[in-house]
Amino acid sequence: MIILSMAKKPVKYYLVDAFTDSAFKGNPAAVCLLEEDRDDQWMQALAAEFNLSETCYLTRLNGSDHSPSLTSTPRFSLRWFTPVAEVELCGHATLAAAYTLFMSGLIDSDVIEFSTLSGILTASKVVDHVKAANGSHLKNGEAQDNYFIELNFPADPSSEFNSAEVSFISNALGGAPVVEIMRTVADNLLVVLPSGKTVADLLPQFDAIEKCPGTGVIVTGVAPPESGFDFISRFFCPKFGISEDAVTGSAHCGLAPYWCKKLGKCDVVAYQASPRGGTLNIRLDEKNQRVLLRGKAVTVMEGTVLV
Repeated sequence: MIILSMAKKPVKYYLVDAFTDSAFKGNPAAVCLLEEDRDDQWMQALAAEFNLSETCYLTRLNGSDHSPSLTSTPRFSLRWFTPVAEVELCGHATLAAAYTLFMSGLIDSDVIEFSTLSGILTASKVVDHVKAANGSHLKNGEAQDNYFIELNFPADPSSEFNSAEVSFISNALGGAPVVEIMRTVADNLLVVLPSGKTVADLLPQFDAIEKCPGTGVIVTGVAPPESGFDFISRFFCPKFGISEDAVTGSAHCGLAPYWCKKLGKCDVVAYQASPRGGTLNIRLDEKNQRVLLRGKAVTVMEGTVLV
C-alpha cells in the first residue's frame, strides 16, 4: 500500500524595510503569510534561513472564508523569530506585518489586531499631515506616502540599576563614559551616555556585551538641538543572535518612558543610529502605560517558500 503524504502549501513572503520610507534603510523583516499550521521547528529553521533580525508569521484568525468575522477589525496571530529564538515582542516586524497587510489588499480596514505573546496589539493607519498638505497621493506599489502606521505597544518602564559592573559595561561599549544605567521590566539594560554623538560614535565590543547582565543593551543620549530629534539610541542583543539591531521598536518601549520624563513631554522623535538608521515618532500614554510608535515601511522583495 502506498501512503501519500499531504504536501504543504507554498508560503508567500515579503521582505519589508521598516521605520523608513526608503529602500535599504530602516530594519528589514521577513513577513510570512501562513494558510495552514506550521510547527515551531520549521518556523525557527526558516528564520535562520532568512538570517534577518526578525522573521514573523501571520495566520488569519477571523474574516476568512472558513471563519466569518465576528468583529469589524481583522485579527491575525503574529509570532516573531530571530535566527536563534522566538521573542515575545518585536516592533519593526509588527510594522512590517501591518504594512504588508495594508498594502497587499488582504484586508479592507485601517486597523488590524494582532494576537501575540505580549497580548493583543493594534496597528492603525494615521495620516501624515505634512505629506497630505503637500498634495502627495498614494499609488499602487509605492510606500504609504500619506500615512504612518501606528503601533500600540506596552510601555517598558525602568528602574535604577545598581551594579558593580558599571566599569565592565562601559568597557563593553568601547570605553564610553556612562552617565546612568537603568534596567527595564523586559530585562534590557538602558545605558545613558553624555550625548547622542557619543552614542553614534561608540565602538561596541560584542563579545563583552554578550556577557553583560540582562537580555540586550540599549544605549542612548540626548540628540543635538539642530538634529530635529529628541534622543538617539542604538541596541545590541548578541544573546539573541543580533549583534546590533538596525531599528528596534520594542527598545523604544523602554526609551519612551525614560526620555518623556526627562524631557517633560509625551511626544518625542527618536533616531536609531545604526549603520542603516531609522526614525520613530513616539507618543507616551502614561495613564494607560502604552507607547504609540509611528513609522513607515517599504517592500523591497517578495517570493514563495517552497518547503
